[in-house]
Amino acid sequence: MSFQNILVSINDGIQTITINRPDKLNALNHITIQEIGQAVAVGNKNPDVFGMILTGSGEKAFVAGADISEFASFSSIEGERLSREGGEVFTSIEQSAKPVIAAVNGFALGGGCELAMACHLRIASENARFGQPEVNLGLIPGYAGTQRLVQLIGKSKALELLMTADLIGAEEAHRLGLVNHVVPQQELIAKTTEILTKIGTKAPLAIAAIIRCVNAHFQFDENGFDTEIREFGASFNTEDFKEGTQAFLGKRKAEFKGR
Repeated sequence: MSFQNILVSINDGIQTITINRPDKLNALNHITIQEIGQAVAVGNKNPDVFGMILTGSGEKAFVAGADISEFASFSSIEGERLSREGGEVFTSIEQSAKPVIAAVNGFALGGGCELAMACHLRIASENARFGQPEVNLGLIPGYAGTQRLVQLIGKSKALELLMTADLIGAEEAHRLGLVNHVVPQQELIAKTTEILTKIGTKAPLAIAAIIRCVNAHFQFDENGFDTEIREFGASFNTEDFKEGTQAFLGKRKAEFKGR
């Protein structure tokens, strides 16, 4: 599958999706968002892929925001459609059965911060900057930024950042719990790959179940406790469970097949 605004590569079971609009600081437009969603869907269907990295081209920006020129003249109906369609793609990342880690290089602002938050983990370079500056445009976040930011850093600090449009650096983002690790720029992809590779040694079905259970905690139409009970029970029917327990009892390394 060929893409216009993203690059996709697969190496050692990891699919890397690179937003490739460096002249626009990788700003998100409709085509780019849809291509990201398509690439994640392809990765989930590919048996040779166990996880994905999402990053931006160059060192200046992961995604510096949305492409404002695309929606500057939108009506409220068009704005709602923009939010709904983009939100569906971001939710598909959050609900991906295979882990998606954002490797945040440089600016992650507006839709870029929202995209990073939709991923399961976030690794930031030391020059990363995060923020939701939409109020400067008379807007609010449209891709669930008001929801995921609260989940990750709490109501009070989320409200402050959303209402002041302040930007925060990588170290503060780490302190607040917005990112998992901060590393030098040149080590960003290596660190992200290291974590994803470690996850890749675990039982794939169990990883997917963990993602569903954690997501259920934040969904009004699901009970996270009940979801965990169901997923825990279902684990006993998998070959991975048999392999994992036999390997543990036999004092050997498990070889999971995702079945």
